[in-house]
Amino acid sequence: MEILIDNKDGNVWDVSDISKDIGYRTSRIGKASSLEFSLIDEGIYQDKKFKYQNGDVVRFTDGANKVFLGYIFRFETGRNGEAKILAYDQMRYLNVNHTYSFQNMSATQIIQKIAKDFELSVGALEDTLYKIPAQLFDDKSLFDMICESLDKSLIANTTNFVFFDDFGKLTLKNISNMKYGFVVGDGSLMTDYTYSKSIDDDTYNQVILYRDNKKSGKRDIYKIKDSSRIKKWGLLQLTQSVDEGLNDAQINDILTRLMTLKNRETRSMKIEAIGDLRLRAGMYVNVYIERFGINKFFLVDECSHKNIESNHTMSLELRLV
Repeated sequence: MEILIDNKDGNVWDVSDISKDIGYRTSRIGKASSLEFSLIDEGIYQDKKFKYQNGDVVRFTDGANKVFLGYIFRFETGRNGEAKILAYDQMRYLNVNHTYSFQNMSATQIIQKIAKDFELSVGALEDTLYKIPAQLFDDKSLFDMICESLDKSLIANTTNFVFFDDFGKLTLKNISNMKYGFVVGDGSLMTDYTYSKSIDDDTYNQVILYRDNKKSGKRDIYKIKDSSRIKKWGLLQLTQSVDEGLNDAQINDILTRLMTLKNRETRSMKIEAIGDLRLRAGMYVNVYIERFGINKFFLVDECSHKNIESNHTMSLELRLV
């Protein structure tokens, strides 16, 4: 394990031996990855030139694995000589608001445009293929723009992508290419779990799409429903607008895809396990729990690593998709 702090002035400090309480957190949607740790400041053998400040680069590696590259956004110190440091990767810079109008661009192209305009480093970006006819974002966060574009790609071609920072490079990957190589569950890493099935979050059995028709001055309505699920669960309705440029066939196709995605119970799981830094949010992980007959791949929504330097554990929030 190695933690380096780069002051950007030619000084790079190895703080591995004086760091503790190391925590690393990743999220699948709309959040930067973070690294938190404490270090002993003002030690008796400390180099007088040693310093850290907001904006300094932090690199965290574990043997052959490049885990995190980011920037200090907060630090605090006290009389006991201990400093607490919080760093985020460059995804943090997508939290700013801006206004964009995109025409006939894929989510991949939108990420490329935003990254260029805001001078962010880009790595491998897989092509989402689907060209979104038109999008106007007025004073919205860059993160929201990218997430909405990826959502539209998911609805259009049922392909899910994960957007993340890979050690200093903005990266977009098809989730099917993000599988963790080990089973987590009975007899393998897992120490505790909770399992839930819900219709309270992102479940809909009736979908209504509407299009404002400038020629007729009326609003065109398109609807699809599942009567049997409505009888079972009650009416759970999703209403969304669609672009005026879409034709009837395209809108009905979106209706069908939305119903396929939303008309089901969401199954989620929280797992406590022995830590492995190769596992992060956005990956598929095979979960095996005999009691519930579960032997399926779940998508990692949140992954929190704690006490990495000593008794390394991880908490996983998972979703079946």
